[in-house]
Amino acid sequence: MERAGEGAAILAPFKAPAAARPSRPMLVLWMLCGIYVLNFLDRSLLSILAKPIQDELHITDGQLGRIGGLYFALFYCFIAIPVGWLADRTNRVTILSLACAIWSAATMACGLAAGYGQLVAARMAVGFGEAGGVPPSYAIITDSFPPGRRGVAFGIYNLGPPIGAALGIAFGASIAAAFNWRDAFLAIGAVGLVAAAAARIVLREPPRGAFDGADPGAPRQGPLFWATARMFFSRPVLVLAALGGGATQFITYGLGNFTTLFLIREKGMTLEDVAIYYALVVVVGMGGGMLISGRVIDHFIPRGRRVYALAPALSLLAALPFYLGFLWAPSWPVGLILLTGAMALNYFYLSSSVALVQEEVAPDQRVMSGALLLLVMNFIGLGLGPTYVGAASDWFGARGIAHSLQVALFTLTPFYLVASLLFFRLARLLHSQDVQRSAA
Repeated sequence: MERAGEGAAILAPFKAPAAARPSRPMLVLWMLCGIYVLNFLDRSLLSILAKPIQDELHITDGQLGRIGGLYFALFYCFIAIPVGWLADRTNRVTILSLACAIWSAATMACGLAAGYGQLVAARMAVGFGEAGGVPPSYAIITDSFPPGRRGVAFGIYNLGPPIGAALGIAFGASIAAAFNWRDAFLAIGAVGLVAAAAARIVLREPPRGAFDGADPGAPRQGPLFWATARMFFSRPVLVLAALGGGATQFITYGLGNFTTLFLIREKGMTLEDVAIYYALVVVVGMGGGMLISGRVIDHFIPRGRRVYALAPALSLLAALPFYLGFLWAPSWPVGLILLTGAMALNYFYLSSSVALVQEEVAPDQRVMSGALLLLVMNFIGLGLGPTYVGAASDWFGARGIAHSLQVALFTLTPFYLVASLLFFRLARLLHSQDVQRSAA
């Protein structure tokens, strides 16, 4: 009996009061994951359908890189900040469902674009809507699962990108091959509008901080924006997590926005091939990396927080030879096998960075902190990665260099080392802090 009492006392800080516990956490998690699938599916359609879009609208690799990178990121990154501030003060489910409706309608507008300027405007509107999708979801998940279960929860949630990308490849390429690239944007945008309505009806706002010792019944005013921003950028742990994630995303978005075009142009694949085989690569590679990384974090976190940084640092070093092999592969089947390994290892960073930031900040600062994390990561990765690759491809091509897109993708390799060094520095800092806390 005495031992049972001791056990209950140990577990008490990790349990929310019965009345405050979120209901149906797995239903919430899978529905949020489904919305994230649509978020990434809509976002990835442009890169999947790059070849027919280029052929009809007569745009260059550089223009394609800017529309999928810088122009999209300007709205996606910076609108996330006021959205995060608002969601920390209001109903996060309402913000999420409204955002889903906006980006879905904007996706349909992409399918109606008559020229490059209209496509740019529609893509910016997609970025505006998608800015309200992920930060509220991060906070809802954190308030639905206790510490020790959040790594796996974020691993499941982060299946959204691989599933979304795979479905975008499968359905987008298939619809474009059978009908027209415009029909793919219209059909998938319509599905998103239905999902937005379903989210508002089904999801419920969980108590804030219920698993972290906060009083769910306490009056809530929300954090001040500048106070949260100062807190975030004054803490080296949070800044290093964001910079490491940004350097990694420079690779993943730089590659991801041009993979389909590279496979068709350099490896001889057709849209029909892409719809089947590249979709499988994304599901197995990216999806496997998300799930495995979440389990690795939860398994090793009792030994110290540095696993949040060591897991992505080591995985990126292991991914580099797979990435180089993919670019050099003599045929697309060999290239896809190597790309599967690179993708699985490239995506260890995401669950690690998100879980670390969410656990390091106060419950009422989680949405804003998630938005700041995305601001840094996505401006570096999403904003600059595709923009750089497209511009580099145009630059090499203008100088008569054969296979200019392949050469441009080769120039991403130094960022593997940059990202790994940032995560190793974060690992040292986390270990040092843990030692100091133990000593205290």
